Amino acid sequence: MTHFGILCPAANGHLNPMTTLGSELLRRGHRVTVFNFLDAQATTLASGLEFQPLAEDEFPAGSMTEGLAQLGKLSGLTAFRYTIKLMTQVSDILLSQAPATIKKAGVEALLVDQVSPEGGTMADFLNLPFITVCSALTLNQDPKIPPFCTPWQYSPTWIASWRNQFSYQLLSLLARPIREVIAEYREEWKLPLHSHPNDAYSKLAQLSQQPPEFDFPRQNLPPHFHFTGPYHNPATRKPVPFSFEQLTGKPLIYASMGTVQNRLLNVFQIIASACEGLDAQLVI
Repeated sequence: MTHFGILCPAANGHLNPMTTLGSELLRRGHRVTVFNFLDAQATTLASGLEFQPLAEDEFPAGSMTEGLAQLGKLSGLTAFRYTIKLMTQVSDILLSQAPATIKKAGVEALLVDQVSPEGGTMADFLNLPFITVCSALTLNQDPKIPPFCTPWQYSPTWIASWRNQFSYQLLSLLARPIREVIAEYREEWKLPLHSHPNDAYSKLAQLSQQPPEFDFPRQNLPPHFHFTGPYHNPATRKPVPFSFEQLTGKPLIYASMGTVQNRLLNVFQIIASACEGLDAQLVI
């Protein structure tokens, strides 16, 4: 039996797939503890996993929910800057507090969400093996692949590659506060500094619940990267009312923008327009 720890944001789109992985590990005889803010407690316990609260004073119950709701009202560069500010604050607090809690719990390996950039550094400091889990879009940087937050189509041309590299540099500049916080702790803990954003990800295994068909034609992923398909376990989810009687039996198209971005009404309008005239039923 191995005691696994889980590190991820306290947002449904990350917590649900990570607790699904945890539930499967639990079924296989392992012990699993989720280390998170109080907002993640109910979902964690409902999935049958152990829960260890972090930063209770800094992030009391309701604070992350409020922060994500505020983020959902923003868009564009304003939303991106708000995200960076929140992630920087979270990284700093977790790096200062979480390692001691994880060590005391006797964790032997970590599952780290890809958008929890401090997780791998905590694993390195504690000398624990860790696996990177891509609950959202795959963030691995590749000059041939457009950055995750851009609307560009894939193109193999040198112009597109130059555009992508320039955009990655801009993203790196905007995300510098997060990198600086992590670098400070790595330096203090005598860990080698990351020379590239991809250095933060696991050298053992990187898992993506995204099917490869939903991604661009990546050629430079590490050999330990695996597209696995979605992590979903209805048994660990609260039932949600739905008008099943309205389904017609036609092929079903399901549209959702996840935890934060479901307020982007123009995106749903575009999706609805694209589905007009199809012999299918759209559920938003």
